Formats: sequence, C-alpha cells, structure tokens
Amino acid sequence: MKFAIVFSICTCMASSFVFAGEQSGAVKALNVRQSDGLIYVFLDGTPTGKPACATNSYWIIKNENSSMGAKQYAALILAYALKKSVAIKGTNTCTRWPDGEDINEVGLIP
Repeated sequence: MKFAIVFSICTCMASSFVFAGEQSGAVKALNVRQSDGLIYVFLDGTPTGKPACATNSYWIIKNENSSMGAKQYAALILAYALKKSVAIKGTNTCTRWPDGEDINEVGLIP
C-alpha cells in the first residue's frame, strides 16, 4: 500500500514536466529588468508544448536570486556571446510572470 502511494506521488510530480514547453535555437534577446529583476529570453525558432498560460514566446528564469537562476542566466549569456544554440525545457507553469513559461532546464547545443 505504501509503495502504491509513493509511486502515485512520484508519477504526478514527474508528469508535471512531461507536457512542458520546449524550444531550441539561438538566443535572439536576453533581457534583465531593473524594476523587479525579471530575466527573460527569446530564442529563434518555434516553441512546442507550452502551457496555456504562456501566451508570449519568451522564457523566464523562475528565481533570478537563486544559485540555479544565476547558473541558467550564465548559460544563456554564454550561448549569446558564443553565438551557440540552446535547448530550453519549461516547467509547464507561469509562476514568475503570468504570460511566460518558467525555465526548468537550459542546455548548450554544440
């Protein structure tokens, strides 16, 4: 019985990322807003699988004050400076800003 409950919880948590948005492409624009610290990025190409809340095409670093947010920002700056493409996977949520999907993963494409 305990296994079934734990398995159900893990399945629900994992499925939240299954339908998240994805996009690969060069960084077109990387913006940092002074008023609230919001960091958002536009990529070349077309996103797929974005949630209904993500009505704009940009991606948002969920917490720019966290160490993970700083790492994601650094990866995006590096990709922009080196003119490399990135692969972004979202969280299927728009918690940082109501119309842009939060970034879960940033990967540099060789």
